[in-house]
Amino acid sequence: MLIGIDMGGTHIDGVAVKDNKIIKTIKHQVDHTDLYRTILNAIYDLIADLDKAQISRVNLSTTISTNAIVENKTAAVDLILQKGPGINFEFPEIPSEVNYIDGYVDHRGKMVKDLDYQQLAVLKKDLSAREDLKKDLNKAEDLKQDLNMSQTKNLAVVTKFSTRNPEHEKAIADYFAADYNQVTQGHTLSGRLNFPRRVNTAYLNSAVYNIFQEFANNIAAALREVEINAPIYILKADGGTMPLVDAITRPVETILSGPAASFMGMSALFDNRMDSVLLDIGGTTTDIFFLVDGVPVFEPTGITIGQHKTLVRAIYSVSIGLGGDSCLSVVNSADGDNFNYLSANNSYDNNLAEKIRIGPERKGPPLLFGGTIPTLTDAMSVLHKLDFDNFSTEQVTWARQGITELAEQLALSAEDFAELVLKKAAQTIKNQVDNLLLQLNSQPVYTVREILADRQIKPVEVKVIGGPAKILAEYLKQVFKLNVLLPEQFKVANAIGAALAQPTMELNLLADTQRKILIIPELNIYEKIGSRYSLAEGQKYILQCLNQAAKKLSDSKLATEIIEESSFNMVDGYSSGKNIRIKAQIKPGLSCVIE
Repeated sequence: MLIGIDMGGTHIDGVAVKDNKIIKTIKHQVDHTDLYRTILNAIYDLIADLDKAQISRVNLSTTISTNAIVENKTAAVDLILQKGPGINFEFPEIPSEVNYIDGYVDHRGKMVKDLDYQQLAVLKKDLSAREDLKKDLNKAEDLKQDLNMSQTKNLAVVTKFSTRNPEHEKAIADYFAADYNQVTQGHTLSGRLNFPRRVNTAYLNSAVYNIFQEFANNIAAALREVEINAPIYILKADGGTMPLVDAITRPVETILSGPAASFMGMSALFDNRMDSVLLDIGGTTTDIFFLVDGVPVFEPTGITIGQHKTLVRAIYSVSIGLGGDSCLSVVNSADGDNFNYLSANNSYDNNLAEKIRIGPERKGPPLLFGGTIPTLTDAMSVLHKLDFDNFSTEQVTWARQGITELAEQLALSAEDFAELVLKKAAQTIKNQVDNLLLQLNSQPVYTVREILADRQIKPVEVKVIGGPAKILAEYLKQVFKLNVLLPEQFKVANAIGAALAQPTMELNLLADTQRKILIIPELNIYEKIGSRYSLAEGQKYILQCLNQAAKKLSDSKLATEIIEESSFNMVDGYSSGKNIRIKAQIKPGLSCVIE
C-alpha cells in the first residue's frame, strides 16, 4: 500500500493506493500555527481503518521550502566563495555578505593556486566578530525581526569548478565546520557547471535547512506516533522522489515539490499524448504546466525562484496568485488591469472587470469558512455552485453579504458580480498561459527526453485539477475555446501524484584521459583511469553506478537512461587526450497505473 500526502498552503490532502486502486482520500485545512498537529490529524484520519502493516512507502510533497524563500523566513547564511580569475560575479539577490578568498582550480580540475590558510584564519576571526556583534544586538527583543537572524547560523561554500576538483571546497568547509550549525558544499548539489547558479543553489540549501529540518522531524514524529514504520520519501521539483533523510541534507531539491506533485497527479489521472495545458487550481495559487506530445516541458538549466537562478532540475511550471482563497476587491480602473477579460464586443463588462481585483494574495479563509475578506470561493457560493449541505445558513449569508458589499460599489447584483469574478478568473489564467506560450515558442523547447529546436507548443486541450477546478472548468472552456478535461479525483490529484511518484537521480560523468581522472560529483567519485579510457567504458560505468543507486532508492526496478554524451580530443603542449562527458538519469515515472 502506498500513502501520498500533499501539504499545500491551504489544505493537506492524503490518499491511500492499493493494487492500483485509490482506496481512501482525505482533505483537511492547514493550521499554520500548528503544522505538527495538522500533519498528525491528517495521517490519523487517512489510516483510521487501514492495515498499517501493509504500508510499503509514504511519499510527501510540501511547499514548506518554497514558502520560506518567498516569505523571507529563511536562516541566516554566511557565504564563502572562491571565484578565481575571469568574470567578477556579483550576487545582489543574496541577502548575505559575500566573502571571497584566494585560490583557483581550472576548468579541468587542475590546482592552479592553493588556499591561503592565513587568509582563512583572518576571515574566521572576522566572521566570529561579526556574529558576536549581531548576538549583542539581538539581545534587544524588538531588533530580532529587523535583523532577520536566527540563533543558529549556516554556511555555504562554493569554489569555481569544484565539480571537477572539490579539494578547496572540502578544505574550506572543514576549516569552518565547528563554527556553524550546517555547512553546504556546492559540488554536492549538482554535477553540472554554472558558477552563479551553483552559488544561488548552495545559498538556498543552507537558507531553508532549518525550516525543512523542523518539517522533516514533525513528519517523522507523526508517523512514529501512529506506528507507521514504512520508508519516507519526499517529492523533488523534477517529479521524482528522494529519501527524507537525504532531503534533510539537500532541502533545496524540494523547492517546487508541490507543483511536481500536481504534475505527477495529472500524469496518473489523464491519458497524456498531445500538446496540452495543465492547470492545478488550488486555494492560494494556480500552477501552469505544458505538455509536448504528452511529455512535460522541462527547465533545462534549473529552476528560478524569486531572483535566485539555481541548478535544481525541475518540470517547467509557473504559479500565479489566483486560487479559491484569493481575496476580492474593487479598485479604480487606473489601479486595475488594462486588458480585455471578456469578448471585445462587451465593453461594458470589460470596464467593470477592470475594476475587480482577484488576489494575488491570500488574506485568510473565505467568508464562508469564517474569514473576514470576500474570496473567489464566496463568489462561487453566491452562484450556488457549492454543496450547501456542508454549510450553515449563517455561513452562506455571511459570504453573500461580503460579495453584495463589493457588488454595490459597481451597481451590480451579487449574482452578476460573482459571475463577472469567475469569468475574470478564467481569463486571467488564459492570459498568463498565452504569455508563457509566447516565451516558450520563441526559444528551443526542452523536455525530459530531448531538445526540440523548431517545435511550437500548440495546445489542443486543457486539463484541470484542484478544489475549484470543477466550477471554473466551464469558464475556462469559454475563454480557451478548447476541450477542458477534469478527472474524477480532481480534488486530491496532488496527493495521488505524490503517492505514485518514483525516485529519480541525475549523474554527470567527466573523464579526462590526459589527466587520467574520472569524476561523478553527485556520488563523490574521483578515480584514476587509463589514457585509453573510452566513451563506451564511460557509458557502461555510469549506468552501473546509476543502477546501484537505484537499488538503494527503491525495491522496484527503476528505468535508467543516458540522455547526453560527447567525446572530443584535447591537445595540451606535446600531449593529447580525450574529454568524455556523459549525463544519465533514473527516468521520472509512476509506480503504477490507476485503474
